[in-house]
Amino acid sequence: MGASGYGVLLGALGVGAVAGALVLPRIRLVLSTSQMLLMAGLLYGAVLLVLALVPSPALVTLALVPAGLSWMTVLSSINAAMQLFLPGWVRARGLSMYQMVFAGGQALGAVAWGALGEVTSLVTALAVAGVVMAAGALTVAIWPLVDTRGQNRDPAIYWAEPHLTLEAHPRSGPVLVSIAYRVAPERQGAFIEAMRAVGRSRRRTGAMRWGLFRVGEREHTFVEVYQVPSWEEHLRQHGGRMTGADQAAEEHAHSLVEGEPEVTHLLPADLED
Repeated sequence: MGASGYGVLLGALGVGAVAGALVLPRIRLVLSTSQMLLMAGLLYGAVLLVLALVPSPALVTLALVPAGLSWMTVLSSINAAMQLFLPGWVRARGLSMYQMVFAGGQALGAVAWGALGEVTSLVTALAVAGVVMAAGALTVAIWPLVDTRGQNRDPAIYWAEPHLTLEAHPRSGPVLVSIAYRVAPERQGAFIEAMRAVGRSRRRTGAMRWGLFRVGEREHTFVEVYQVPSWEEHLRQHGGRMTGADQAAEEHAHSLVEGEPEVTHLLPADLED
């Protein structure tokens, strides 16, 4: 088809992308994000098979229109999910890592499919790519995209300011934070389950390690322990890294506790260093 024909093919892809931007709001009313990703992946895989097996330029051009719609569906859905999920303090870093993986995956894929096409043929490379695309789309059924639209990602400052009798240098660390809870026997199962979300919150906001333990000498006492790299890093947890969703998870866990949790900050013994 020559250079002009290649331009027509790219134009068909662009038409599909523009159409996708117009119809996606209606599609979102009917399908979940995971369902849209599944359908888009299967549709794109089918188009790749058409490119490999159908010799008619007209049919290939028509097939590229839904491929453009699929492309726009995946891009807009994942970009929106990233924007909604990432809290403000880490959004720029999270999006940069996402863009790096996205662009890097395209670059590595270009090398891989080009090498396969060189060793076999272009038809084989496109056909294998279509099958792999469809197989990848089916994994959405196993690992669906988590719907975070109902989670409150706004900053929430709700921890009490720590009051220490020792002077801690901002860069001293690592710091161990220990929180003791007293839980009635009938609530212990629910408490352990609720603390799973709290543990994810701790790790997401700066903890390198997190664990929930039971005190052997006191059967009703649980101790949460997590480690942060420095005192400064822990203060950042106090001052803006937490979100409304983190607060809700912690309040739910605390509603199962008797009395007030006892917080202890364990600092390095060699503070002078």
